[in-house]
Amino acid sequence: MRLASRFGWALLLASACGQAAVQAVDGAGNAIALDRPAARIVSLVPHATELLFAAGAGGKVVAAVDYSDHPEAAKKLPRVGGFTGFSLEAVLRQRPDLVVAWQDGGTPRELERLRRMGVPVFISHPLQPDDVAREMVELGKLAGTDAAAARAAAGYRRKLATLRQRYGGRAPVRVFYQLSQTPIFTVSGKSYIDALIRVCGGVNVFADLPLPAPQVSTAAVVAAQPQAIVAGDDATLAMWKRWQALPAVASGALLALSGDAIAIPGPRLVDGAEQLCARLDTARQRLGLTAR
Repeated sequence: MRLASRFGWALLLASACGQAAVQAVDGAGNAIALDRPAARIVSLVPHATELLFAAGAGGKVVAAVDYSDHPEAAKKLPRVGGFTGFSLEAVLRQRPDLVVAWQDGGTPRELERLRRMGVPVFISHPLQPDDVAREMVELGKLAGTDAAAARAAAGYRRKLATLRQRYGGRAPVRVFYQLSQTPIFTVSGKSYIDALIRVCGGVNVFADLPLPAPQVSTAAVVAAQPQAIVAGDDATLAMWKRWQALPAVASGALLALSGDAIAIPGPRLVDGAEQLCARLDTARQRLGLTAR
């Protein structure tokens, strides 16, 4: 976006928000304005819970949803819902002055009801690794923790840039990233995981598919001839061992990532990326590849 366009957007946002004390733009491009920094925040998605804590606003989060397990303090928060949705009544009982929701959470009607009741809703929608830092900054503005959020975002960006500089120029490795075993789901170029593969110098064999998390067949994987197969556990990877002609199997480049850092688009994403880059470097060694 050109500077003039950004300046124009800033003027428009300021005009729309009037004398609002704090204002930000959410992941869907919506302007959010509050009369004062949010003091009671409800998070309706685990990755947003992590973003809020990283932005220095953890002490203002009064409730969250299931699987909001990071950091440790988040485990103690009251639950207002889970993967399939949230309880509007439970959210309202928390008297929130800000709700952070997910773009793809499947609860648009309930979110609209919250807005009609006067509850501001911030939509979190990190599509790429850099979006994580941007949303940390925007949430910090709304929570009044700007300085802490800026520091966290800068640290995140610095780690990501270091990984990109260190691994991005190494010999490319054709990667199949497996999300599930039955059925087989993977990631396309529309996923932030694809971006991390590229940060590590890898090439996603299914980058051209139209959906962010497409389903693929065993035959399609075999035809793609990946040099490395990456999954969250050894049990998922074991299914490929009978395909000895696959370069990834022949070289032993069946690579498991521990934990869930790379599965959640939050501040720990750079830690997951570091692990992924190290695994792909292992594949390079086994394949006998040299830096380009």
